[in-house]
Amino acid sequence: MILMILILSIALLLLLGFIWLLLYLLSMKSFIDREKSSPFECGFDPISSPRIPFSSHFFLIAVIFLVFDVELVVIMPLMLCLTTNNLLEMYLTMIFFLFILIIGLFHEWNNKMLDWM
Repeated sequence: MILMILILSIALLLLLGFIWLLLYLLSMKSFIDREKSSPFECGFDPISSPRIPFSSHFFLIAVIFLVFDVELVVIMPLMLCLTTNNLLEMYLTMIFFLFILIIGLFHEWNNKMLDWM
């Protein structure tokens, strides 16, 4: 009985190893291209000079993303506290917080900070 389990487990390991090797060979790159093998970071070509002026538009979009990402981190715990605290107070806090964010978004929209072109 123990010998049978040992043989089956070794056969299973060999089968899984074969499948792993087959999947590895199938997923290899079929041809090497300079563009595909070069690292891509923020749209800059890593071979050119590092003193290229940085796009402030890209920076502003990244900051807007971070602000709304942090907004989710602030609002999610408020949802969990709804059952334990005063509901009116929690709703007013969330509405006030979202109102400030929406005013900031409209300000960025009016200053054309959200337009890429």
